[in-house]
Parts: sequence; C-alpha cells; structure tokens
Amino acid sequence: MLEITLPKLSVNINKIATLRNARGGNNPDIVQMALLCEKFGAQGITVHPRPDERHIRYTDVVQLSETVTTEFNIEGYPSEDFLQLIETVKPHQVTLVPDPPDAITSNAGWDTITHETELSLIIQRIKKTGARVSIFLNPNPELIASAKRTGTDRIELYTEAYAKAYEENPNNAESALESYRKTAQAAVDAGLGINAGHDLDLHNLNYLSRNLPGLQEASIGHALICDALMLGLQNTIQLYLRELHKR
Repeated sequence: MLEITLPKLSVNINKIATLRNARGGNNPDIVQMALLCEKFGAQGITVHPRPDERHIRYTDVVQLSETVTTEFNIEGYPSEDFLQLIETVKPHQVTLVPDPPDAITSNAGWDTITHETELSLIIQRIKKTGARVSIFLNPNPELIASAKRTGTDRIELYTEAYAKAYEENPNNAESALESYRKTAQAAVDAGLGINAGHDLDLHNLNYLSRNLPGLQEASIGHALICDALMLGLQNTIQLYLRELHKR
C-alpha cells in the first residue's frame, strides 16, 4: 500500500503574544500556550520576532527554544540581530521573509532573481547552525531556479492571493490555486520542499492541502487563534458564570 505523508501544522503564536503585550504582565503565558498547542496536536510552533517586539520578544524565542518539543520555526527578515538570534537558539527551521522590520505583517515573497547572491550568503550562514531553511515566495514558477541556487531547502508559498480569491468565490478554487500548483510542481521537480502560509483558514485550507503538490507544512496563526476564541467562547463564559454564581 502506498504510504501518504500528510502535511504538518505549525501554529504561529504571534497573536497570543500580541494579546499578552496589550495588557502587560504574562497572561497569557507564551511558553504555556506553546505547550498547549503541542498537547492538542500542533506539529510545530512558529514565531516571527520583530525588532520592536510588538508581539514575540527575543526573550520569548530563547525560552521557547528550550521548551518546544515539536518543530520550532522562526520567521523573520535576515537582519544582523535576527541572524545572531538564530545562531543562539538554533531552531529546526528558519523561514526568511523580505518584508522590512516595521511591516505589520508579511505581504510579499522574495524576488529570488534579484536577491539570489544575498540570499545565498545568508542561507550559508544559517545552515551552519544545523537549521533547515525556507524562503517566502510568491507563486511564480520563474523564481524556482534562482531559489534552488540560493541553497534553500524549502519554499513557503505566500498564500494571501489564493485565500482572497477563494473567499470571493469558492467555486473558482481551481483557478485561484493554479499559479500555486505550477510553482509547487516546479519546486518539487527542482528538489525543494513546500510550505505554505498566510491567510489560510478552516474554509480554504482543505482544498489547498488536497491539491498543492508536495505540501509538507502549513503555518497558520491569525485565523487559528480567532477560531480558538470563537469555538471556545461558550465553554469559557459558562465557566465564568459558574464561578460568579457559585454560593
């Protein structure tokens, strides 16, 4: 029987850190929440530290690196500070994104043709830590050859365009995914692994998972945390009412 390897789910916990930082203190506890994610089935934990530490802090990254027992993935722009952090914590995977440090969220993939030499040097440095490297990429098959030459192990397809098109009309899912399928197939043919992330949710995830060639990992944060709040709200309110009314 042919064995099917299913994609892994890596939970991005940045939004949990945003909630903590909004109030101060340590509630919710980032390390505890990462451990709960793993307990409930997450196969990886993703963080994206930024220089202003508006969500995940560099100290969080160090603590998580000592605690996470699944795969630890650190995303970020390859500034010197970021690279030094990677060399300190030695995560399982590093995902390189091209957005400037002050961006609200990642909003584009690398132009690997323009930045091939730069990325090659950065990836060589990261690989000395033993980490696997993935680079954030727009769905464009023409970028794969230069991506391969950088020495990266995987690409992470930036899925915002797919998610938006799917939301507008799920019946057009095939055309929404077409450029992603072509890019993923080119990557597989080149010997690269495939990750995917950005705006994936309970509505659009399954179609992508079933139809994207070679998908090995999906990194999901914002939608997953939103759904966790919604799906857990009834039970939480009832628990608070119980405590409020207990005599």
